[in-house]
Amino acid sequence: MEQTLTAIRAAVKEGRILWKRHALERMLERGISRTMVKRAILDGQVIETYPDDYPTPSLLICYLEPEPLHVVLAWDADGEDCHLVTAYRPDLEHFEPGFVRRRPR
Repeated sequence: MEQTLTAIRAAVKEGRILWKRHALERMLERGISRTMVKRAILDGQVIETYPDDYPTPSLLICYLEPEPLHVVLAWDADGEDCHLVTAYRPDLEHFEPGFVRRRPR
């Protein structure tokens, strides 16, 4: 996972991030900027992985400063670029304090 995260961060630094229309619309509604998303990817921690997602594996990143932010992205290892799926502010209804573990259903 660390090797993948390093590759993802390099792609983001080089501008190889594909902003999905749905993600941009949700970000606008939620007051989340591209800069905030990039910062989360560069400095956040991976808290969940979804290796079986189709067509490319994806992961959930948590970043806590200045306020909690979750970013879901898919990593296309062949094309070496990221596809931003969504970004949102986690809540305590769905996540435990610290926002890195989901609450049991």
